[in-house]
Amino acid sequence: MIRFLATAIAAFVAYLFLTAGSGTIILWSEMELIIGFILAIIVGLASYRIICRSGSLRMANPVRLILLPVYAIIPLFIEMARANIDVAIRVITGKVRPGIVRVKTGMKTDLGMLLLANSITLTPGTLSVDVDDTTRELYVHLINVPDELRDKKVVDARELFSFFDIPGWIRRIAE
Repeated sequence: MIRFLATAIAAFVAYLFLTAGSGTIILWSEMELIIGFILAIIVGLASYRIICRSGSLRMANPVRLILLPVYAIIPLFIEMARANIDVAIRVITGKVRPGIVRVKTGMKTDLGMLLLANSITLTPGTLSVDVDDTTRELYVHLINVPDELRDKKVVDARELFSFFDIPGWIRRIAE
């Protein structure tokens, strides 16, 4: 029951966030609140077994729920902007040395692996290709593999990002 409630509340909050500013009750209309409540119940019933699969409610922690959008807006966005500029320069100049590297993630949870793999894939010039479930390592395709990474058998996940410790942010959120 608690897993269902956590999932339904998260769905309702997400709905409220996406529909804010279009109503008369603070930021929402009466119908939006009713529809949001009904949709949250449906989403909660349909997905609580998947979303709260391990029974852990660590993502119900308000601090983690605040850190997730902060992570998406500041560190991830800045890393994506930097990577966009880098890829544009590489396309124009033709200085491309593609390759696949094995990345040690240090993540203990599936959610941490998911967030890291998606963060890597969202960053232009990189793509998470495969996950080794036994060693919890990722195989990542890079548009340009620097010499210092080419010589290593396993690369630390922090080396893929320039400005922020993205794996550290993900650990704070998901583990």
